[in-house]
Amino acid sequence: MKTSSPLISLLLNWRLHAIVVAISVLSEWIGIQSIPVANAKLLFLPLFYAFALCLFLNPNITKFSGKILTKKGASIAAPLIVIGILPFIAKFGTLIGPALPKIAEAGPAMVMQELGNLGTMLIAMPIAVLIFKMGREAIGATYSIAREPNIALISDRYGLKSNEGIGVMGVYVMGTMFGTIYFSLLAGFLATTGWLDPRALAMACGVGSGSMTAACSGTLASAYPTMKDEILAFAGASNLLTNATGLYVAIFIALPFSEWFYKKLSGETASDLTTKEAN
Repeated sequence: MKTSSPLISLLLNWRLHAIVVAISVLSEWIGIQSIPVANAKLLFLPLFYAFALCLFLNPNITKFSGKILTKKGASIAAPLIVIGILPFIAKFGTLIGPALPKIAEAGPAMVMQELGNLGTMLIAMPIAVLIFKMGREAIGATYSIAREPNIALISDRYGLKSNEGIGVMGVYVMGTMFGTIYFSLLAGFLATTGWLDPRALAMACGVGSGSMTAACSGTLASAYPTMKDEILAFAGASNLLTNATGLYVAIFIALPFSEWFYKKLSGETASDLTTKEAN
């Protein structure tokens, strides 16, 4: 009789799947809630509750949860996220085709949106260098949204053990932990202010992360139910374009610009960098 491999036995861990199902049911039962904030409101989706409950039951964070789920069992949850998000991304693809005329009407905004990384860098880099006194970690932390392609680029250019590698990995971890919460809350708030067109907000959802895009567009779809399909189509197209063009923008524009910008802010010279590498 053949025994299953350790990987298969971990993937079939009934305790992990039972916990996921229980959290999903509880989160859906709570439903969408909102908190008024001035003239707007913050929307809380079931994804938000699920995330909070998962943190509470993570054996790496709370000691008592180790009796419910082992650290080894929890470690296989991360790669399963990719599998779980695939149906949502597939749905994006089916919505993009019929919406192509409306996407084309958006004009250069859809294509040029990737340059938004430079806009966030102009804000984040000075704060990192001048206020928090960060070193070259600021380059890895601010040049992109720090998803997998961006980590690969930093790893190839500097190595993940470098200061730049520490910066990009720090943002990657924080984005993985809090990115969906931040995006869902921010999208819910902006959706109720009326400051921006819903299609612009939908395009802003496509940052190159499936989970963040899902959280952001899901919140917008709840806020604008009559525009649900249009919002999901714009968000999906934006996310696909970001994945297609984001790495090239990072290689040829964002990373070189972040190097130049960091040197201007910190006063670092080429000789300073050579000395640090030698040490």
